[in-house]
Amino acid sequence: MEEIKKRKLDQLGNGKFDLNLSQPTSLTLSLSSSSSASVEELRTLLEPLAKPQLTDLLVKLGFQYPFIAEEIRSVARADPALRKLFVRGLSWNTTSETLCAAFEEHGEIEEGAVIADKATGKSRGYGFITYKDMESAQRALKAPSKMIDGRMAVCNLACEGLSSSSTTPDQAQRKLYIGSLSPETTSEMLLSFFAKNGEIEEGSVAYDKETNRSRGFGFVTFKTVEGAKRAIDDPQKMLGGRNITVKLADNHKGKVMHTQLPSPIVPVPVGLASAYPPPHNVHSGSGNPVGYAYPQPLAAYPGTAYSSPPVVGAGAYPGQSPTSYPQFGHKKDPPTPPSALGGYPYYMPKQ
Repeated sequence: MEEIKKRKLDQLGNGKFDLNLSQPTSLTLSLSSSSSASVEELRTLLEPLAKPQLTDLLVKLGFQYPFIAEEIRSVARADPALRKLFVRGLSWNTTSETLCAAFEEHGEIEEGAVIADKATGKSRGYGFITYKDMESAQRALKAPSKMIDGRMAVCNLACEGLSSSSTTPDQAQRKLYIGSLSPETTSEMLLSFFAKNGEIEEGSVAYDKETNRSRGFGFVTFKTVEGAKRAIDDPQKMLGGRNITVKLADNHKGKVMHTQLPSPIVPVPVGLASAYPPPHNVHSGSGNPVGYAYPQPLAAYPGTAYSSPPVVGAGAYPGQSPTSYPQFGHKKDPPTPPSALGGYPYYMPKQ
């Protein structure tokens, strides 16, 4: 076994190795003429492999050969994706300075900023932290939950987003909706009240973005499903002088969405009015509606072409003289003689 390991080390050029074989560097692998011809063959074998298979292969090689492990570390340190964190759940009042102050305990920060809305200039509730070395980011990820300005913020690698390891399959069973909160209840009071049921991953009171006042509800996410179940089954649900509501956040969301669904449309049969005559020409077994007669299909026209009539010019027809009609005058009615009293005619004396 020792002879096999020694022969492999000799073939790898006494411990010199570089993952980028196309660009020679100071760590370029000193391959012999016989082994350099198989580089393309190795690429052909490695390219179809899935990410977990390549990870396992590099882990075995790094554990067996220390120089390979050191090369893996150097490549990882140079990649900013392993040093940049995404921080969500920030308060509307959190600034870039307070964000960096909360994470500088884990190492030197290269860049940190809270993302603000371009139109209003107010915080959008999340930000980014980039460390100068990978080890600092790893230390911060060991304690992802952090209280910043009265709210429990959570961080994860920015390259993972929210659909990766930051969102576990059982999160729907760990996230609770807390309703009927008092306006005086703060996020610290909310988290302190539920801490007795188990370790909390994140949680806060929902605040209005414009007025920064409590909206009367909040969310708490436990690190375990058992902690969430204990919070639901706890009979003591009095906080801030109010009897609060505790249930799974997904159940509350489903109830709200159910009320927004439109009611189904039920078809209503419409009868014929009494003024219309009864239907005729009813054909049983036919697909036509009752009471309606459709025209029968006409036979196809013959394929003979019809000639167009000749076009007659305007001068082909003789002109007609205008017809004169006799003029009739309007017949005037004779004047009515004036009448005296009692309806008798009134005669004027002659002059």
